Amino acid sequence: MKSIIVVILLVFTNAIFAQKINQLDTNGKRDGVWRKNFDGTKVLRYEGQFAHGKEVGTFKFYKNIKNKPVLTAVKEFQDNTTVADVTFLASNGKTISKGQMDGKKYIGDWVYYHNNSDKVMTTEHYNTNGKLDGERLVYYENGQLAERAFYKNGLLEGKSTWVSENGVVLKEFQYKNDVLQGMSKYYDQEGNLIAEGAYKNGRKDGIWKYYKDGKVDEEKDFTKYSSNPYQK
Repeated sequence: MKSIIVVILLVFTNAIFAQKINQLDTNGKRDGVWRKNFDGTKVLRYEGQFAHGKEVGTFKFYKNIKNKPVLTAVKEFQDNTTVADVTFLASNGKTISKGQMDGKKYIGDWVYYHNNSDKVMTTEHYNTNGKLDGERLVYYENGQLAERAFYKNGLLEGKSTWVSENGVVLKEFQYKNDVLQGMSKYYDQEGNLIAEGAYKNGRKDGIWKYYKDGKVDEEKDFTKYSSNPYQK
């Protein structure tokens, strides 16, 4: 008799818990604990909790690897906003990147890490529209700066610099609205200037100088002349 009662209680309890998963409120919005599997499988795709349609607390997202769920992202949702603190993970659990998202948009500061270490690879900033904005830095695994660029609402703007792993500047470009514009310089691995000239609307323009042993070795004129002899 006792065993029958225990079985009934277990069935009743499981039914209650089952009812609490993937439920909708009276307005048809997701409410409470939700879990979803990949289509046609029993492999978990995500799990988290809703409060009348809004994600709250911790959400975990998985990818399907050989019919097993492997954690790929964790989102910690902030109260009273749609913003979440997000961490993306590799299959071995290592952090790939972290920052904030508002819906599907990246916002604020983001940090990316090298594949085989916990060293920072890239730092960048996104505005509230989800566009790159401000300084973007890329580092070698030894911590040496590799690239520095500036963005304005998703477009390259101003000076961009490339640096060797030994700290030698290799290239310096100027951008305007994501297009090469203005003076650019190229250097060799020892930091010696090897070429310089201007870009105009993304193409070389005017006189470019090419150096050898610290002296001008060649000059090329990239001025775009009109095919109309009466047009200056």
